[in-house]
Amino acid sequence: MRNRRTRLLAVVTGLVAATAVALPGAQAAPTPAPGSAAQLSRADAAVLGADVGGTAWHVDRAAGRVVVTVDSTVTDAAIARIRRAAGADATALAFTRTPGVFTPLLGAGDAIYGSGYRCSLGFNVRSGSTYYFLTAGHCGNAVKTWYANSGQSTLIGPTVGSSFPGNDYALVRYDNAGLSHTGGFTAADAYVGESVKRSGSTTGTRSGTVTGLDATVHYSGGGTVRGMIQTNVCAEPGDSGGALYDGTKALGITSGGSGNCSTGGTTFYQPVPEALAKYRVSLY
Repeated sequence: MRNRRTRLLAVVTGLVAATAVALPGAQAAPTPAPGSAAQLSRADAAVLGADVGGTAWHVDRAAGRVVVTVDSTVTDAAIARIRRAAGADATALAFTRTPGVFTPLLGAGDAIYGSGYRCSLGFNVRSGSTYYFLTAGHCGNAVKTWYANSGQSTLIGPTVGSSFPGNDYALVRYDNAGLSHTGGFTAADAYVGESVKRSGSTTGTRSGTVTGLDATVHYSGGGTVRGMIQTNVCAEPGDSGGALYDGTKALGITSGGSGNCSTGGTTFYQPVPEALAKYRVSLY
């Protein structure tokens, strides 16, 4: 247990979903022609402008659709509101439902701790001779000083940068020289269909597939993030901040989602390259 706490490798962020299913009547309707680039852009903006919590969407240019996934809190009336906002461009929208609620979650467990919360460490990074790690921005917003144990007696260090909503990444500095922090990852961009793994302090290592890129998520209860990686990997509270990766390729930082690891999940990840560029740090 001590070795697990002190190595502080990479653990993951949390939230989960289940398999999306088509909305009632979706298959009975005639299939419209794929939307043009301009129509997709307008439809994308219309979904954001409708301001419906519990929605996540991304532009599928190959299919010519803006794919909108809605959680259990989104009513048929809210879906109709999104369609009205899109107007004539609503034909470019494709809706699916997923069980659970899209939220950025914090929980209690064995990873990184502070202010009564538990999150997961993502990837270790450095700037010169100063060492840090990346985690979720919604975790960094909530916690100013992090510890390696739930009793908060083994200091890690402070949150020195945090961004949420809009993005979902944070930077924590190692102030405890007694903690080792290994690396071995290189930054990479994810692609649709990629087989990936994520690790988190609640549910350990889980596998799945990238299902979308550049997704926008409007979490239930507030907070919209853009440019997310969407996957079918499950996660649960406390996994927030952990690592999404493919072998030694560092891809993302767990942001949120819906579901759990019993029924399955839809989860969203902040791409790693953006966070590295923001804080001017590098993996090692």
